Amino acid sequence: MKLRLFAALLGLASILPAHAEDPQTTLRKFVDGVQTLTADFSQVQSDEAGKVTGTSSGKIALSRPGKFRWTYEKPYAQLMVCDGKKIYLYDPDLAQVTVRSAEQALSGTPAALLSQKALLGDAYTLQDGGSENGASIVRLLPKSQDGDFKSIELWLSNGVPQRMRFHDQLGGKTDIRFTAIKTNPKIDAAQFSFTPPKGAEVVDGGG
Repeated sequence: MKLRLFAALLGLASILPAHAEDPQTTLRKFVDGVQTLTADFSQVQSDEAGKVTGTSSGKIALSRPGKFRWTYEKPYAQLMVCDGKKIYLYDPDLAQVTVRSAEQALSGTPAALLSQKALLGDAYTLQDGGSENGASIVRLLPKSQDGDFKSIELWLSNGVPQRMRFHDQLGGKTDIRFTAIKTNPKIDAAQFSFTPPKGAEVVDGGG
């Protein structure tokens, strides 16, 4: 019995990695390996008691550094486009476009984290969050206490983002899951530019 158990343990050891990747290495695979990305997303928001307060879904396209197109399709249409310098938030129902500086407006948001080229080490403390369903979890703790979020978790599988979860200062959560992921596809540069539709009100959002 002891010999069989010992043999089984040896067999298990042979298929396990010699050591777990550190969070910095896990993020490095994503930063170095993924320059463009497209995916579908579903987003669920919940309050401090765990009650769902909102759901949405749509599509994203990213191009590093700093460019993205985040399209909300359900329950309401909205479009967020960043050309690397400015971010445009278009609400068709209101016929309104809000324009802000990308650098300040995007700090700590899902789009900023995914589209940045840096490893985020200056703004966040990185922790190993373990693993789940084959994905490594990196926990990011903002070094600044002034942000909207107290912690962020990023699920990465082979350097590709599968899921993100944001914990706000009041105990609420925003959980985003990605499907139909394509890495490094060719994306038309026009996807990352935006011209306000004729007749839309353009609002300076500051920042």
